[in-house]
Amino acid sequence: MSTNTPENRSNRKLLIGGLLVVLISINGILIYMNYQKKEKTEEQAEIIKVKDSELENQIKVYEALKADFERQSQELSAMGLENDSLEAQISSISADLDELRGFRKRSYSLADQRRFRDRASAFEKQLQEKDNEISRLKQDNEVLFTENTDLKTTQTRMSDSLTTMRSTNQELNQQVRIASRLEAKGLNVNIINQRGKEKEDNDNEFRAKQVDKLRIDFTLARNEVAKKEPKTVYMRMIEPDGAALYNLSTGSGMFQIDGEEMYYTAKRDFVFDNSQQALSFTYDKNAEYKKGQHTVELYAEGFLIGKTTFILK
Repeated sequence: MSTNTPENRSNRKLLIGGLLVVLISINGILIYMNYQKKEKTEEQAEIIKVKDSELENQIKVYEALKADFERQSQELSAMGLENDSLEAQISSISADLDELRGFRKRSYSLADQRRFRDRASAFEKQLQEKDNEISRLKQDNEVLFTENTDLKTTQTRMSDSLTTMRSTNQELNQQVRIASRLEAKGLNVNIINQRGKEKEDNDNEFRAKQVDKLRIDFTLARNEVAKKEPKTVYMRMIEPDGAALYNLSTGSGMFQIDGEEMYYTAKRDFVFDNSQQALSFTYDKNAEYKKGQHTVELYAEGFLIGKTTFILK
């Protein structure tokens, strides 16, 4: 009995049609699932891309912050100032940078992103406050520099003025010193013989054998500038050979004229009273006098105040 009946053929068609529907459905489901998987993969890739971009941006922010804080540290150092808090902030930012760079090899969560954004905001606020402080310090330094420059200029001017005043005072003192110089007038030399008699000669010429002592007389001229005070007159008696008579036992010694040491034969202390007072030296050589021209020089307060000559034959 044949099985290829119309009924059987109809059933086969229905079965084949059902199988086709199932296969089409399964294929559709697979296509949909593949689409969903691809979309999810792309979404995850996009999320990773966004996270990587956020991470790199955050790293750049921290690098910029570190550079700015280092700049502030250098500016303070240039002003001769130190700030330990800046060094601490630089160290903290460096530690954050190391941690951020470590996220390149591990998950960078949303919580991490918020944490580092908040820290960056706090650092930026501190940076701005420090910039404002440095700006004020620079302005203060400029004011101080200007004041210091003005002060140095004033000091220089004062120093120049003092130098000028000292120079003027020195010139005035020198002028006063010269004006107050004493003057010996009427300088005269007489001899005293062995009998104690004094002999005068207008030509100042005497016999050497007759001389026992020498008497030098003079009068001090009036001088309104010279101070009335104790003073000293030094007498130098220069023999024909050019050497000054010098004998410690008769009161000789040394004094200075223009910074040079000179021998004096005798000296006389007196009190100047501007009364044209008369003074004299009596000198005993205690030895025979040399023949020839002798010179008598009188000095007081560093000046030559009188000079004369006499001859012993």
